[in-house]
Amino acid sequence: MNKELEKYKEKTFENIKHINEFGNEYWEARELMPTLGYNKWGNFKKVIDKAKIACEISGNNVKDCFADVGKSIISGKGKKDIIEDYHLSRYACYLIVQNADPRKNAVALGQTYFAVQTRKMELTEKEFSKLNEDEKRLYTRITVKNKNKFLFDTAKNSGVENFGKFNDYGYKGLYGGETAKMIAQRKGIDPNKEEILDYMGSEELAANLFRITQTDGILKKRNIKDENSACNTHHQVGKAVRQTIEKIGGTMPEKLPTPKKSIKDLEKEELNKIEKQK
Repeated sequence: MNKELEKYKEKTFENIKHINEFGNEYWEARELMPTLGYNKWGNFKKVIDKAKIACEISGNNVKDCFADVGKSIISGKGKKDIIEDYHLSRYACYLIVQNADPRKNAVALGQTYFAVQTRKMELTEKEFSKLNEDEKRLYTRITVKNKNKFLFDTAKNSGVENFGKFNDYGYKGLYGGETAKMIAQRKGIDPNKEEILDYMGSEELAANLFRITQTDGILKKRNIKDENSACNTHHQVGKAVRQTIEKIGGTMPEKLPTPKKSIKDLEKEELNKIEKQK
């Protein structure tokens, strides 16, 4: 990051930082929202909710990191209303920017800024092993979602216009010829309403995460600039991941069980648990 960008980053997030009566720093969610490129509270609240789940999984106290406060505003008719807001710790802000849209320039700046002097979100192998299966699914799904955004941006720069086709090439490599629609049918879900990644266990998600990150890296390394080459690369990587699973004696992804609860169900349960702790 060059000096100008560094200076802008510091100015942007330092300007909205607050210090309470005890000398502790905090950020207001309503002020952080436009700084990260969001203009609707409903959309930003979804990011906050995912960050709360990540906070819970990481073993931190959600109430300490996301202090629920109300902000008083004067409506157009002069009526005084209380709107939802949060006082956020540095770690809470870090988790928010990790779960925000990484394609927004302000989010990329925030990820760098809040990483400074903040515990990294990534769990160690030992910490991850202590999570139960639902927690592993939630943690890995968040990572898959973020990495997929980067992959699709890379694919676009590589000449991809038909992202459904590009996606299917990767799945066919990893799943022995199955397309996304075929995987959805096997899992018994409607691909038009639900995401197949939301109905994968942690092991299956991990295999797809490896496919995604490796494809992203190879597309960049080879500087691919046409759709067919990008799709074939995605297929080759998926197939290579499948061959690795077979070589080490693992279970093929299509043979892994489909969880009864979707990721969205687990997220609702986690949020309800957090709400009850208030």
